[in-house]
Amino acid sequence: MDNKALNYLSLARKGGLAELGEEPVGAAARAGKAYVILVASDASDHTWRRAKSFAAGTEQQCVRMEATKDEMGLMVGRTSLAIAAITDVALALALVKAMPKADPQALEVLTAKAAKAKKRQAEAKAHARNVRKGKK
Repeated sequence: MDNKALNYLSLARKGGLAELGEEPVGAAARAGKAYVILVASDASDHTWRRAKSFAAGTEQQCVRMEATKDEMGLMVGRTSLAIAAITDVALALALVKAMPKADPQALEVLTAKAAKAKKRQAEAKAHARNVRKGKK
């Protein structure tokens, strides 16, 4: 069970950048804060349909993990976990890249979003530097 994607999920939970369970994932998706919704491989079809409905009409990506509910739960400190959402674009991109069978569409969308976020951060940093130096 040496899966790098599961390690990223654990890291996201520890950093407060993951929503775990159906209700929190739904709330994050409706608020537009979820970048990727992860569903366990052995989750029910109903859970998969719910995850797809959370992401419908948005650029949020819905990905089925190769890990089981028990493996996902073990990585986040629960007995089992069927659905989770990552709320940080860079971490979501790293997690999807680490998956052995990554969805190319999800990779493309997340790469574009990560580049846009990085550009915004650089602009904000430059603005803060200009404000400190008294430039307009």
